[in-house]
Amino acid sequence: MASPHSLLTPVLALVVWSLVIWLWMYATRIPAIQKAGIDPATAREPDALNALPLSVRQVAYNYNHLMEQPTIFYALAFYSYLAGQQNGANIALAWAYVVLRIVHSLIQVTVNVVIVRFAAHVVGTLALIALAARDVWALLE
Repeated sequence: MASPHSLLTPVLALVVWSLVIWLWMYATRIPAIQKAGIDPATAREPDALNALPLSVRQVAYNYNHLMEQPTIFYALAFYSYLAGQQNGANIALAWAYVVLRIVHSLIQVTVNVVIVRFAAHVVGTLALIALAARDVWALLE
């Protein structure tokens, strides 16, 4: 039975958030492509979308970011779960990572203040590093 206290629940939360950003991306991108008069066939070349407003491209950039580093989080969360490292500290670190990815997304797709966005990214990465370190430590015990 699924539980909000499972190490896998933050994984589900980040998957759902990634799908929200995917919807946001297409909800902004398709009208912008139409407004700019871009032939969708030319969109097979990513540079063709450079004519779109930055606010539209930022959502796509964020979606791409959610397909990059979070893959490490997913692998690590499943490893932690399967290795029996589902404990309060690891669950808290997983939730911290997810919350910080959401904060990072919201910054990037709205105000996009790079230094603030970078800070959220770094702190989230530190949570990911802490989770990995805890798993390595448990393995060595």
